[in-house]
Amino acid sequence: MKLKLALAALTLSLQFSTAQAHSVWLEPSSTVLSKAAYITVAGAAGNDKFHYNHAALRGLNENFTAIAPDGSTVAPENLMAGKLRTVFDLNLTQSGTYRLAVASEGIMASWKEGEQTKRFRGNAEAFAKDVPANATDLRVNEGVNRLETFVTVGKPTDIKPIGKGLELVPITHPNDLFAGETATFRFVVDGKPAAGLEVLIMRGGSRYRNQLEEIKLTTDAEGKFSIKWPEAGMYWLDADAQDDKTTVPQARERRLSYVATFEVLPQ
Repeated sequence: MKLKLALAALTLSLQFSTAQAHSVWLEPSSTVLSKAAYITVAGAAGNDKFHYNHAALRGLNENFTAIAPDGSTVAPENLMAGKLRTVFDLNLTQSGTYRLAVASEGIMASWKEGEQTKRFRGNAEAFAKDVPANATDLRVNEGVNRLETFVTVGKPTDIKPIGKGLELVPITHPNDLFAGETATFRFVVDGKPAAGLEVLIMRGGSRYRNQLEEIKLTTDAEGKFSIKWPEAGMYWLDADAQDDKTTVPQARERRLSYVATFEVLPQ
């Protein structure tokens, strides 16, 4: 079963869980603008992509970053966390492509103290301080997670790789997608090609059709995959991986997750 981003206590800790498999997403009001303008972004979790009927995405104050074309950051305005969605505005004043991302990394641990089960969530520094070195039945997992979308004002500009965790490196620009055309992307882990990675893509609006219409793809030896967009709409993309490149020796594995939203326009 593919690992999913979980909403622990409906906060954006972005920890993993196979038991809680609601999808998460960011949905911008526009992904392509002809001139500088405001957009509104909504974040939520649910089973029907881009249908707001389960829970809001919380904790954006700590985890959200909007990177402008010149590398500076844009602060969210009018942030409001409701029951079913979190919304905020962004003032996009520069020409070029903006990267809107919710990213986190951390460690989860559990151990026994007598009859009690103790739990920890935090970074490596806090782990070394708060978790006993001789803890009984210690179980440790590490996660690196990224949830993002892209918005372009005027002419698209290059998107620089982050270089850490699982990330998508565009070959086709993510704001230059059209129904009936083929787009190509590359997945990398810590900057190196992610070969054999399973990629799941779904168009929004599944509650209004009888089939989910999932598109399942696999990356090649260079981490590349291509998709011919069947029709216009908002699409949700998910990929997950795991390895042993942990930052603490007690961790059994590092779990990596990537989720993105793309808008495909009509011809």
